[in-house]
Amino acid sequence: MELLFENQTKLRVRYGETDQMGYCYYGNYAQYFEVGRVEAMRSVGMSYREMEARGIMLPVSDFSVKYHAPARYDDELTITTSIVAVKGARLLFDYVIHNEQGELVAKAHTTLVFVTVSTMRPTKAPEDFLEMLKPYSK
Repeated sequence: MELLFENQTKLRVRYGETDQMGYCYYGNYAQYFEVGRVEAMRSVGMSYREMEARGIMLPVSDFSVKYHAPARYDDELTITTSIVAVKGARLLFDYVIHNEQGELVAKAHTTLVFVTVSTMRPTKAPEDFLEMLKPYSK
């Protein structure tokens, strides 16, 4: 299933997330992408909490990021998160972060895998989750 669902989340770079130059530490971006991903899932209609209550987890199996410009202390960032595909047990996300001036800060991609908690083995995406995504399908 190829999808075209986008969600935007805003957050502000906190002082403790920066280095001595006032630049956001590169390791924080993974958390920013997670914030975007969690909010995108919630916007579709299924939170991570609901998924886990069903005995399904979504670990990240692949993560890649390209940094274009530094985010700085107190910048308000807009994280645009796209659910781009569900392929069997895999759920693919793309991310773009812009600062308040509209400057591209970073782009990323993650692949998550639907895993049954009891077996820790991959499983198909839940049917009702796929139904929630249908309005956004190409």
